[in-house]
Amino acid sequence: MKSRYGQFASSISAIYHAVQRIERDEMVRFGSRGVYAQYLAAMHSHPEGLTAARLSELCDRDKAAVSRAVADMEAEGLILREGREDTMYRAVIRLTEKGRQAAEYVAGRASAAVEAGGRGLSPKERDALQAALALIAGNLETIMKEGIPAQSAARRCKP
Repeated sequence: MKSRYGQFASSISAIYHAVQRIERDEMVRFGSRGVYAQYLAAMHSHPEGLTAARLSELCDRDKAAVSRAVADMEAEGLILREGREDTMYRAVIRLTEKGRQAAEYVAGRASAAVEAGGRGLSPKERDALQAALALIAGNLETIMKEGIPAQSAARRCKP
């Protein structure tokens, strides 16, 4: 029988790998990398445009990775950068027509994948799951910054 940690880590890993595979499979249609799916979906929600720094925050990705992706997506004609030539992070990024079409497609497919992935859950259970995942993510962010609380570790691991 798996420990609570083992079950949690295994489930999260399986979900993450499935999401990556779905993104990769869907982005092949546009000749782009799977990771761009998340960026395009985020940009689809911000038609007014956003900065690379804000995109990094929204997608919870490293700024350097976002910067590389933005350069690649710009070269592929999915986005364009406007203004702020002094820094790439402050330039407003907007979807091109090709990018908008890709983003609409990705957003629709992502929505369908989430619906199919949650099949069997009631709306109330979906809401509870989303709330639980957000709480766990926040708690783990705190642990990454502050470390595992000594009280919890001491309770489980007696020498």
